[in-house]
Amino acid sequence: MSTTDRPLREVALAFLRLGTIAFGGPAVHVAMMHDDMVTRRSWVGEEEFVDALGITAILPGPGSTQLSMYLGRRRAGWRGLVLGGACFILPAMVLVIVLTWLYLRYGRTVAGAGLLYGIRPVVIAVLAQALLPLARTAMRGVLGAVLGVLAFAGLLAGVDALALLGGAAVVSMLVRNVPYRTRPGAASALAAPFLAAAHHASRVRLGALFLEFLKLGIVVFGSGYVLLAFLRHDLVHGLGWLGNTRLLDLVSIGQLTPGPVFTTATAIGYSLDGLAGAAVATAAIFLPSFLLMALVSPYVTRVRRSRWLGGALDGVNAAAVGLMAGAGVLLGQAAFVDVLTVVVALAALVVLVRFRANVALVVLGGGVVGLVHALA
Repeated sequence: MSTTDRPLREVALAFLRLGTIAFGGPAVHVAMMHDDMVTRRSWVGEEEFVDALGITAILPGPGSTQLSMYLGRRRAGWRGLVLGGACFILPAMVLVIVLTWLYLRYGRTVAGAGLLYGIRPVVIAVLAQALLPLARTAMRGVLGAVLGVLAFAGLLAGVDALALLGGAAVVSMLVRNVPYRTRPGAASALAAPFLAAAHHASRVRLGALFLEFLKLGIVVFGSGYVLLAFLRHDLVHGLGWLGNTRLLDLVSIGQLTPGPVFTTATAIGYSLDGLAGAAVATAAIFLPSFLLMALVSPYVTRVRRSRWLGGALDGVNAAAVGLMAGAGVLLGQAAFVDVLTVVVALAALVVLVRFRANVALVVLGGGVVGLVHALA
């Protein structure tokens, strides 16, 4: 093997390994990358790792996956960027396809229905557990709290999620940077993006599937869990491709797998149009991240210092937390069907928050409870 190929091989093996064992969500992914690429392999220094983490936090798309792309580029150049991201995504994508096939084939059996009965409320608990620390960080001060609450209320009222994020970005950017220039009538003008209507599409085609998930890859800020708000708004409320229960089941599959939460797109694509749909949805939702990281990775330390961009992103992050909360409420309608499902969700939340348990294990635990309930 040539010395040129050795870094590429290191990148491929490192991220295939992480993509196979990195259960627990973005925070766990980041911790494992830090331990492997900074502490053990010294691909980048501590300060550069923090800078890279900062830039992924202010870009749309899956932050931990973008971090894998950045680290791959630093180790093996532009080919390393593509290879790092692809190898981190691939194991989860394959596992999601297998689990979705099993769900579609056996989900209506007594055992399958029992598993899903127990898993659905745990997914709501996972969302709540992710929401708590994000709310403390993103909804700082009166402005952040107000924007978060407005986004929450707007989503419940059926307002377009992208309009809510865009409106929050504009308001926050202007309030933080031009506090004395707002005219008396400007408040209603700034609120106008919050009133945009949702878009609709006629039927599912691969082209429509690609465009929908490409859009999601471009506009979803904050966390993979924010994706749930957009999925529910677009695919259930807007396009009518899925029902609440089917969406929650497919999200549950994403929680059982390692790697990026965004591979929920793989499950949805497979459920709509088989392997072709899975491939198209996965490629579309991750494509913007590859392009963005290729553009901004050479300028990591500069972009994060922009005062105006920082103000806009403060608003986006606050609204994103509100969208997550709203999605949890709406999806909870399909998850909480009796007292036991409420108890399962509360128990899962306690285990996740108090004991920092592995997310996949907690989800499996909920499935066991549901299976026992169904077979009892």
